[in-house]
Amino acid sequence: MTDGAGRTAADGPNVDGPNANGPTVYGPTIDAQTRCIHYGTVLDVVAMRFHCCDRYYPCHLCHEETAGHPAELWPVAERSSPAVLCGVCAHELSVDEYLALHDVESPCCPACGAGFNAGCRLHAHLYFEGAHPG
Repeated sequence: MTDGAGRTAADGPNVDGPNANGPTVYGPTIDAQTRCIHYGTVLDVVAMRFHCCDRYYPCHLCHEETAGHPAELWPVAERSSPAVLCGVCAHELSVDEYLALHDVESPCCPACGAGFNAGCRLHAHLYFEGAHPG
C-alpha cells in the first residue's frame, strides 16, 4: 500500500511533512531515510526525538539550526521512552535499546537489520542524560 506520494512503509519515515509511515522528521534532510546535510553516509539512518520539543531531527546540528530553542537531554528516568527512529523501517527504539547498541561493533536496527553508524555513540551525551561520548 502506498501513501499519497507513492511511498510504502518500506520507504521509511516521511521527512518534513505528514507521515503515514511513522513520525515526521524535521530539519534539513537529504533523503527519506533521515540522512541530513551534516551526516549523509549509508549508515546515517537514525533520527533522534528531542525531549524538549517531542520532534524527531536527524542530528543535534539539525535541531540546533532549525528548532528555535536549546536542546534538552532525555532524563535517565525516561530511558524506556521511544526516542530513536530507524530511517529505513520507521521502527522506534527506546533510549535504553539504542544505548545498548553502543556496546556492539556493528550496531543495527533490531527490527529490519539496517546498519547504524557506530560513530553516533560519540554524540550520545548530546541527547541522553548520563551518556558518555564514545
